[in-house]
Amino acid sequence: MSLERNRIFELVRGEILSCSLMPGVELRESELAKRFGVSKSPVRDAMQKLEFEGLVEISPRRGHRVRPISVKDAEDILELRAILEVAVARKIVQTASDEELSGLDGFRQADMSSIQVFARYNRKFHHALSVLSKNIRLAEEMRRVMEFYDRLCVISLSTLRKSGGFEDPLADHNAIIDALQARNAGQAARIVRKHVMKSRGQIMRGLENRPIVG
Repeated sequence: MSLERNRIFELVRGEILSCSLMPGVELRESELAKRFGVSKSPVRDAMQKLEFEGLVEISPRRGHRVRPISVKDAEDILELRAILEVAVARKIVQTASDEELSGLDGFRQADMSSIQVFARYNRKFHHALSVLSKNIRLAEEMRRVMEFYDRLCVISLSTLRKSGGFEDPLADHNAIIDALQARNAGQAARIVRKHVMKSRGQIMRGLENRPIVG
């Protein structure tokens, strides 16, 4: 893929994952080409690649649209996240140095001003954990899962601040850091699993009766 084609793909993909382009929104090649100042060709290529990733689907007689969120897909993403994060936690205890574990202290505080801002912090934290596993493929899968997870959060958790804010997930992060720094793999895995399950409950409740959910 050329640099321009890749640029358009990354721009549209980023807008979908951040929900700047909401699920169900129509994606017209001519409008996107005009907005990005390119021909339709790189936009068409981007649509094909995004369709392959499951972020875009063909809309009958209308071209493409951002794929609506499926409750089943959300459940699958959350289940996969739990499996991967438990594996990451156990690997970290085995592979991370004391200095690397101390570096996690930088994640003990977070900006809680909005869902989007906290989601960026959350993604960075979990990516940092996956990198400490020193398993490149595991880290890459975690990166992809967290991108899709962030989309679920933005869509479903618009009432999170009204129902307790971000203090609970931040407290979980601190408990995870404590367990990892103590090199207690069992405790870290238990906290991670509980953390993901709490998140699952919030997200699935948030997805109920949303018109953009397929």
